[in-house]
Amino acid sequence: MILKGHRALVTGGTRGIGRAIAIALKQAGADVLITGTQENTKVPPGYQYEAVDFSDEKFSKLFFGKIKKSDFTILINNAGINKIAPFSEISSKDYENIQRINMRAPFLLSQAVLPAMRKKKWGRIINMASVFGVVSREFRASYSVSKFGLDGMTAALAAEVAKEGILVNTVSPGFIDTELTRSVLGEEGMREMAARIPMKRLGKPEEIAKLVCWLVSPENTYISGQNIIIDGGFTRV
Repeated sequence: MILKGHRALVTGGTRGIGRAIAIALKQAGADVLITGTQENTKVPPGYQYEAVDFSDEKFSKLFFGKIKKSDFTILINNAGINKIAPFSEISSKDYENIQRINMRAPFLLSQAVLPAMRKKKWGRIINMASVFGVVSREFRASYSVSKFGLDGMTAALAAEVAKEGILVNTVSPGFIDTELTRSVLGEEGMREMAARIPMKRLGKPEEIAKLVCWLVSPENTYISGQNIIIDGGFTRV
């Protein structure tokens, strides 16, 4: 129960990687608040849940204000969206929506949790990016802009708050076996992608969660400002 006594906020925590992270933090003893987009989402007993649409600036502003008055010591900026499209066909609406959810929300949530972290002289912030914030490929322009930018925020914020006992890191997963990945790639696409990864398989959400859980724990005392890639070697070949 290494995280007993800590409160953690996990955005986009109802499925996939976010859900695995929320479970790992809870098992480690943290009090966990999960956000999702659906009002009637059921979460397991012992978890708190709040529906938040980060694309709606007026609605999300109320949530940011509430978090600013809270005492969270752990923030996992996991919520994110993607839209695959040729560069010349990306609408300004889609571009702005991706940036609002993938970049603006983590920025404002990080601002919101800092007062409590500074008061306690202890805090952990994880920005969940992607290998497409390290490398990129065709039709990923809007998404890559948001994820490269998110890691830039990590670097700047980590440098600013390290002396206050607050550690900030980026975690960049590769291809992970989730419902969303399966729906996008399909079974054949999953097999083709696995063949391109040195470990010859996709990652598991639980593998990401283990890394995140350690990074936000008191056992991590000196890793900050880093972009930790967990992709089975995909970006190295």
